[in-house]
Amino acid sequence: MKSTNSAETFGQKLIKVISDVCFTFFVLAVLVFTVIAITYQPPDPWLESSKAMSKVFSAVENATFKQDDSILRTGEDIIAVAPTPAIKEEQPVTLKTIELEEKNVTSQAPTTECDPNEAIDCSDPKVLVLIKKFNLKVFKSINIFEYQLPVRGSKPNECDVAWRFRSKKEKSWRKYRDFRRFTLGFDLNCKYKVTDAGRWHSGKNARPGKIRKDTGNFSDPIHHIASPSSNASFLVNDETINDTVPITISESSFRKGKYLYYSRGGDYCKGMNQYLWSFLCALGEAQYLNRTFVMDLSVCLSSKYTPSNKDEEGKDFRYYYDFEHLKESTSVIEEGQFLQEWKKWNREHKKDQIPVRKVTDYKVSPMRLKRDKSTIIWRDFDQPEPDNYWYRVCEGSAEKYIERPWHLLWKSKRLMNIVSAISGSLDWDYDAVHVVRGEKVEDKELWPNLDRDTSPDAILSKLTNLIQYQRKLYIATNEPDYHYFDKLRSRFKVSLLDDYKDLWAKNSEWYNETTLLNNGQPVDFDGYMRVEVDTEVFFRAKTRVETFNNLTKDCKDGINTC
Repeated sequence: MKSTNSAETFGQKLIKVISDVCFTFFVLAVLVFTVIAITYQPPDPWLESSKAMSKVFSAVENATFKQDDSILRTGEDIIAVAPTPAIKEEQPVTLKTIELEEKNVTSQAPTTECDPNEAIDCSDPKVLVLIKKFNLKVFKSINIFEYQLPVRGSKPNECDVAWRFRSKKEKSWRKYRDFRRFTLGFDLNCKYKVTDAGRWHSGKNARPGKIRKDTGNFSDPIHHIASPSSNASFLVNDETINDTVPITISESSFRKGKYLYYSRGGDYCKGMNQYLWSFLCALGEAQYLNRTFVMDLSVCLSSKYTPSNKDEEGKDFRYYYDFEHLKESTSVIEEGQFLQEWKKWNREHKKDQIPVRKVTDYKVSPMRLKRDKSTIIWRDFDQPEPDNYWYRVCEGSAEKYIERPWHLLWKSKRLMNIVSAISGSLDWDYDAVHVVRGEKVEDKELWPNLDRDTSPDAILSKLTNLIQYQRKLYIATNEPDYHYFDKLRSRFKVSLLDDYKDLWAKNSEWYNETTLLNNGQPVDFDGYMRVEVDTEVFFRAKTRVETFNNLTKDCKDGINTC
């Protein structure tokens, strides 16, 4: 009996010891987990190396500067950005707001008898309500923010209306414009109804104001449209763009400022991916140091994008990117203005020269410059390649401190107007395929199957199972042969970028605005602009088919890199 009691006592003690040990491990595990949860920070995609960033930032673009440049994502594709304080963010038109408006309007349409041939009163508030309802039902891929009052179209039963909108897939606060012609009639109760809507920019009588070349003043958008026989010459203009270089600052303000100045390095005339990777490194360092970045607006376009197949200097940054958003979101100064103010100060203040710290080695990290009190920190990249690449500054330990501000980099509003025109012409209801060919199909060692998998027969076979018959299909591609995809036209309503050449042809909105920006000299619609437009039209499609995710099993960066 005593032996049994001893055994039971021993068993109870053993169970208690095991319980205590398990509880101790549990407590330690909880403590460790708590410490990790408090101190651990997940990798920030904007702080990753180029290889890691390319995976996180873009599923279709490679940031290693060596491979596919046929698709390019920028900040408005990935990061939602709130408008600056100077810009009031409006809420889009919804069914609820339309119904509230409808309660407060009284239709002027006849209530008992109506003549089908009777002219529609476009000023009737009910007409605009009906058009808003129609657009909300038809254009589901966009948010519409504001409408202008309808005006008479070319026929008694037509009304032209203008509005501003934004694609639901765009994360910027920018708005775009459309103006369409609507056909109206009467229902059985003699109430107005919308029977049809015209194509993109069909409502010419409601088009926004235009700028006269001879006066620079806005004309009335309805009553002063220039006729073909008129001697007055007009330019259609996007009045929302304000990417002029900021006004020169005062001497005292310049002297009190702190600046980060990068001289040109080996990145100049390299591919645009490398330019962006380096530019955003420099801009990120300026923000880390809390300094104004000295910006060279002159870009050298790599030969791979130019019609001449030669590097072309003197391209304006504003052709490709939104300088207005950049200058309103961070502190920048144009290089020419900066150098002028710098030289002027030193010339007029011999005994109070501006303090400058010149840094000739990219290995001098931003952390070492954080407390430097010099007015100007000047990074000079005069070493041989690759040590003269700007992005080298952000390598190594600097990656933990320098955040590349991708949210500051948007595509040019002028190019985005072309994107909106193409998407609008397709009524925002289309599918798209991105077909990568070009140099890659010639390199059988890295991409052994790409040429076969992107042949017209192979693409048609693949898309048959992914996209419905007779759907509108936009093809974003670097294939130079326009007729290469003709076989797909038997099943789909195919569109390519070259179908919309009028959008950048002579006297187009884009042509006129870039010519003014280039001191009266016409600007080529180059290969890089084509990439930007193709990218954004592709992203706005309802169904998107990609080369390396859908069409082929080859890896985007070559064999054995998936």
